Order: sequence, then structure tokens, then C-alpha cells
Amino acid sequence: MGKLDGKVAVITGGTTGLALAGAKRFVDEGAYVFITGRRQDALDEAVKQIGRNVTGVQGDAANLDDLDRLVDTVKREKGSIDVLWASAGGGEPALLGEITEAQFDTWFGLNARGTLFTVQKALPLFNDGGSILMTGSNASLGAFPGWSVYAGSKAVQQAWARVWLNELKDRRIRVNVLTPGQVATPMMEEVMDAEAKAQFESLIPRGQMGRPEEIAVAALFLASDDSSYVNGMELVADGGTTAL
Repeated sequence: MGKLDGKVAVITGGTTGLALAGAKRFVDEGAYVFITGRRQDALDEAVKQIGRNVTGVQGDAANLDDLDRLVDTVKREKGSIDVLWASAGGGEPALLGEITEAQFDTWFGLNARGTLFTVQKALPLFNDGGSILMTGSNASLGAFPGWSVYAGSKAVQQAWARVWLNELKDRRIRVNVLTPGQVATPMMEEVMDAEAKAQFESLIPRGQMGRPEEIAVAALFLASDDSSYVNGMELVADGGTTAL
């Protein structure tokens, strides 16, 4: 018997990295999963990799019309949601003094605005007792030069989790933040050169990047009844980087 048997889960940004690993794990544990991605080819490949009990919906989490289409698809195919993992996000480095208006608007638009409206638009379909989790970043807990826009756009989630759990307590909907650290993902490959990756890896006590599958296990915990007494919390899975 799986930990998510009979559950419907929605995962934004689920075509790659830790969210794709989470989608696979959720399906293995009995869930039917809806994933989103901006590129149709990547979405098709992710659906193929997951293999069963999955629907791919092309869209950008920063685009409210795309979010409406996602919710409409879930409503039409399954009617309700038990788990929402708002994981779509991204960032790029820029030092204070060099940050552009476009960079600020892009990453706050996706990581902050996109996350908020993903949750708000999905809420009417939520079953009582469901679980909402958002992907944070340990950049919001550390002091990594060049990552202030990204860190700020992720830090808002910690406040939202506390406020939203209070607003949703009568429906017993839990809201938590899953905060990974340095994880070997395609996005990491895109935004960091070998020197930067080595520097970040050196901050991890075990000396190795996290694997997407390790974050997927933490996501399963927050999505399932195993975490029934965990609410409004930030689960940091960064190998101890921010503990030192």
C-alpha cells in the first residue's frame, strides 16, 4: 500500500530535477500526478519517464492564464486536489549594484507571484485535509553573494506558510516549505560554471551535492500523512550547509 494511494497531486515545474524525481516517487506511492512545464518537448519527455498515472499540462507558472488552464484540466479529469507542490522556480546570480529591473521582475514574478497564484487558483479544488508544499531555497537562509534577488523571492514562502495555515486551519489543509540546498539538477548546470559548483559543493559537510531523489523523499513526507502533525514549517534538506 502506497503512502499516497488514491490521492491527486499537482506539481508545477515537474519536468526536470527534484520536482520530476518527486513526481515519479508520488506515482510509485499511488498518486495520480499532474505536472507542468513551459516547454512541450520537455513535458512530453517527463510524462514518458513517469510512465503512468500522469497528465502533462504545458504552461508557465508565472502566467495566470496558464495556471487557469492547469486548474481547469485537473477539474475536468479528476475533480479535486489532495496535494499541491508549487515547485516551479528559477534564478540567476547578480551582485547588488548590477541587478536589473528585468531580473527582479522575472524572478519575483515566477518564484513569488507565480507561487502565490498557483496556490490561490488551486484552492477551490482542494480536499479538506490536503497538503500544500512550496519549494524554497537555502539561499534565503544563507548569505551567498550574488543571489539576493533569488533569496528574497524564495524567503516570502516562509511567511506565507504561517499565514495560510491559519487561514486554512478549519479545512485542516497543511502548508509547509521544502527548502533544498545544493542539488545536482539541470538548472544548476545552466547557471553555474565548474568553479562555482565546486565552491558550493565545498560548503556541504559531506562534500557532495544532493541528489533529486533525496529531495523527493522529503517531499513525499510533507505530502503524505506521515507529516500530519507538521504544519507551517520549513523542512531544510541541504546536507547541513546552513547549519554550520
